[in-house]
Amino acid sequence: MDRPFRIICLLFPRVTQLDLTGPVQVFSLAPDVAIDLVWRDMEPVPTDSGFSILPTRTFADAPPADLLMVPGGNGAFDLMDDEAALAFIRDQARYARYVSSVCTGAFVLGAAGFLVGKRATTHWASRPLLERFGAIPREGRVVWDGALVTGGGVTSGIDFGLEIIATLWDEATARRAQLMIEYDPHPPFDAGAPGRPGTDPAVVDQIMESNQRIRGPLVDAAAARLRGHDAG
Repeated sequence: MDRPFRIICLLFPRVTQLDLTGPVQVFSLAPDVAIDLVWRDMEPVPTDSGFSILPTRTFADAPPADLLMVPGGNGAFDLMDDEAALAFIRDQARYARYVSSVCTGAFVLGAAGFLVGKRATTHWASRPLLERFGAIPREGRVVWDGALVTGGGVTSGIDFGLEIIATLWDEATARRAQLMIEYDPHPPFDAGAPGRPGTDPAVVDQIMESNQRIRGPLVDAAAARLRGHDAG
């Protein structure tokens, strides 16, 4: 390739910043890569963590992506009926070698029509809802289905970034990136996923119920709009 490998990351209000910044930090360690954070304008974009991030490009001036990435967060569910954002994703995906998401960014890809018949993952608490977009939900930190790459919840974005570097560059480059960021997790509790020894099953059930109740109707509405879009 006679130009940098172009990674376009969608930025939007109420994004979970680690969904975005985790992979971007990893990608920045790959050779000859150009990364843009894209939103509809150049104003600071508030994250779900109390601070804002500046876009580097707008929908109007973003170059074609080699890899398109959509992070997650509560704001991802707002994007499911944002026609400008969905149109941008569809347009970029026409040229991208890979279309990808981290965490609940998968639902934006679903609303744009990219999950039908595809294996995909997302945050554990919302994973069953992917079926409503015709996806085949799979458990996993990173799930590949051809040119579609989806990451699980939040911290899986680092694994996602490393797997992409290993696939598109080589394993030595990915190992070096892992070493550079000292990605050697030893969490203080074994409670990072359902079924782990330190996880309270009652809390798992509570979170699952809340996601179904709050996000389920939003996903149903987006799936209905997608069916209308496809029929049109």
